[in-house]
Amino acid sequence: MRIVLGLEYCGVGFCGWQSQQQGCGVQDALEAAMAAIAGEKIRVTTAGRTDTGVHAAFQVVHFDTDVKRPLSAWVRGVNSHLPAGVAVLWAREAGEDFHARFGAMQRGYRYVLLNHAVRPGLNQGLIGWHHNPLDAAAMNAAAALLIGQHDFTAFRAAECQAKSPVKDLRLLQIERRGDYLLCDFRADGFLHHMVRNLMGSLIQVGAGAHPPEWIREILDGRDRTRAAPTFDAAGLYLTHIRYPAHFALPETSERWLFA
Repeated sequence: MRIVLGLEYCGVGFCGWQSQQQGCGVQDALEAAMAAIAGEKIRVTTAGRTDTGVHAAFQVVHFDTDVKRPLSAWVRGVNSHLPAGVAVLWAREAGEDFHARFGAMQRGYRYVLLNHAVRPGLNQGLIGWHHNPLDAAAMNAAAALLIGQHDFTAFRAAECQAKSPVKDLRLLQIERRGDYLLCDFRADGFLHHMVRNLMGSLIQVGAGAHPPEWIREILDGRDRTRAAPTFDAAGLYLTHIRYPAHFALPETSERWLFA
């Protein structure tokens, strides 16, 4: 039997999604909690890994098991064994043709950025911060130059293991809400650190260090050293995962504070 779970987690205190030998990954916490309910070892496959300090408002995993449990056990039962920063939102049965990673047609991230002279205290670790005023219109003008299928080598981490740097960026928009900038990214897939690297360069445009056209020059140059440094992980959230319609799965969560 194949089961699909939707979940959310706070990246603070974890070394990212992926299981680690020292047991510090979100995956480690989830699989330990699931084993307590199943009475056997469970291994999950995720829609997308997140780095240390990155959060998920909406993550999807699947696993296979012969253990018979009501779907509620994979939600409330598993949650009773999870640390406070991780929660299963729902559980569904699926056929063997469903795959959390390879079946995903589109993924989306939102970067939550506080644009204020004073650093955050209450939301430390949950939002990014830039102290100088940012021009959201200039950032959106730069963002428009990145839409489409491109080679994103200039915004790819050196340790990225993706087979190709070519991705189809379908949405990149920045919305100002008071002192916050909500920066949305959606694509068929993302390279390692791609969103955080794009954020670093977009912020330089918003701060007036470069015109919007500069970001296209960086993209076309395919040279990571010419782009801005990788931006802070704190404000980055995995928010959307889209699967073919016949699976009838949600593609986001509406209960998130920054939805």
